[in-house]
Amino acid sequence: MISGAMVAIVTPFKNGQLDEDALRALIEFQLENGTHAIIPCGTTGESATLSHAEHKRVVEITIEQVKGRIPVIAGTGSNNTAEALELTKHAKSAKADAALMITPYYNKPSQEGLYHHFKKVATEVPIPIVLYNVPGRTGVNMLPETVARLAEIDNIQGIKEASGDMAQIAEVIRVCAGRLNVVSGDDFITLPVLAAGGTGVISVVSNVNPKLISCLVDAYNRGDLLTAREFYLKSLPLCRAMFLETNPVPAKTALALMGKIGPEVRLPLWSMTSANQEKLKGCLREYQLL
Repeated sequence: MISGAMVAIVTPFKNGQLDEDALRALIEFQLENGTHAIIPCGTTGESATLSHAEHKRVVEITIEQVKGRIPVIAGTGSNNTAEALELTKHAKSAKADAALMITPYYNKPSQEGLYHHFKKVATEVPIPIVLYNVPGRTGVNMLPETVARLAEIDNIQGIKEASGDMAQIAEVIRVCAGRLNVVSGDDFITLPVLAAGGTGVISVVSNVNPKLISCLVDAYNRGDLLTAREFYLKSLPLCRAMFLETNPVPAKTALALMGKIGPEVRLPLWSMTSANQEKLKGCLREYQLL
C-alpha cells in the first residue's frame, strides 16, 4: 500500500471555499493516469490553512470518490499531539487506508519527543501510519535511529522522507530493512531513492503530470531501468517548475492553466509572479500540457 507513484493532491478552492467538484475531478484525473495512491490534506493540500471541518471533508470526499480503487492515505499530522490524534481517529472512522503524519512543526521537539508523539497516536488508533520527515518545512529532522525505534511499533509502516539528504535516506532504509517502507518525499530524487531500496514517491509533480511519474515507477518496478531513467530525466524540468515558488503555488497555477481548477491559494501564500508564471507556461508547453 505504501508504494508506487502517490500524489500529494492539491485542495482546490473557489471564492475562498473548498471546491468539491474540482477535487472530485482531480481525483478522477489521477485514477485515469495510473496513480497508485492519493494523499489528501498534506502540505501540498494546504492542510495548515484548512479548518478542522474542511480537513475532514476533504478526506471524506477523497475516500468517497476513490471508491476503493486505490489506497487513500489521509494527512493527519499536527504540531499538537491531541489534534493529530483527533484527525487520525477521524481518518480511521472515515475508512482511510492509512494516515500520513508530519513531524510536529514550529515547537521543535527532541528526538524523544518525536518518538512519544508518534507512539501515542499509533498506539491509540489502529490504522497504518506513514511518518513524514521534512525538516525544511518543520525545523526538526527526525533521525534514522528514531525512525528505527518507531518501526518497532506494528502499525507504523512507512516514512515519507523529504530531508533531501540521500545519505540519511539510505541509512533509514538500512536500519529499517524489512520493517518500514521508505518513500521519497521529493520528486527530484525519486529514482535514487528507488535504487537505494525505497518503494515509491509521494509526488507534487503527479498533480500536473501523473502519467509521467506513474510510468517512471512502473518501469522501475518491472526491472526496466533504462526506461525508468528516461522518465526520471524527463521529469526534472517539471520538478524544477513545481518549485519556482513555494509549493503548492506552482502546482495550483499549472492546474489552473490546464483548466482543471481555479488558481486560488490561501494566505499567507500568494499568486505567482508574472515572470515565474511565464517560465511555468513555457515548461508546461514542453510537456504538451497546455
